[in-house]
Amino acid sequence: MNKVLLVGRLTRDPELRTTPSGMAVTRFTLAVSQNFTNRNGERGADFINCSAWGRQADNISKYCRKGTLVSAEGRIKTSSYEGQDGNRRYTTEVVCDTVNFLSTKSSTSSETNPVNTNDFVPNEPFPAGESFSPSDVAPSMETTDLTEDPFKSFGEEITLSSDDLPF
Repeated sequence: MNKVLLVGRLTRDPELRTTPSGMAVTRFTLAVSQNFTNRNGERGADFINCSAWGRQADNISKYCRKGTLVSAEGRIKTSSYEGQDGNRRYTTEVVCDTVNFLSTKSSTSSETNPVNTNDFVPNEPFPAGESFSPSDVAPSMETTDLTEDPFKSFGEEITLSSDDLPF
């Protein structure tokens, strides 16, 4: 099962784009606090690329800004493409099914007013029955250049046969 639930703050204002057929997509990055502290007692953060489509994309773009606290539920999507330099590039993002606005950066915890983006009605309807993918919109997310084997420091290569698998 591919299911992700994140709570974090937007690291920058969301980017709203539209596919050639009119579907809205917004991309944003969430800073999610880590559960542990370093030697100095400071918590680190993971920066996770996310996207949302349709009505949610419009609402996130309209109501969220850098620092907004949101919860995002969705699935992890990985993809790759060949860069202009001929190297293979890999991307990973969370495609959000549900995004709830929890607060803004300036809100105190007693003033939070959760809002579900599915409760809003868009200004313009989107075409029904069409399917869209993030490749319909020019990529704006950071990518990792993996010209080397990312697993080279994991030790010796292990070869498995189907007899070694428990299923």
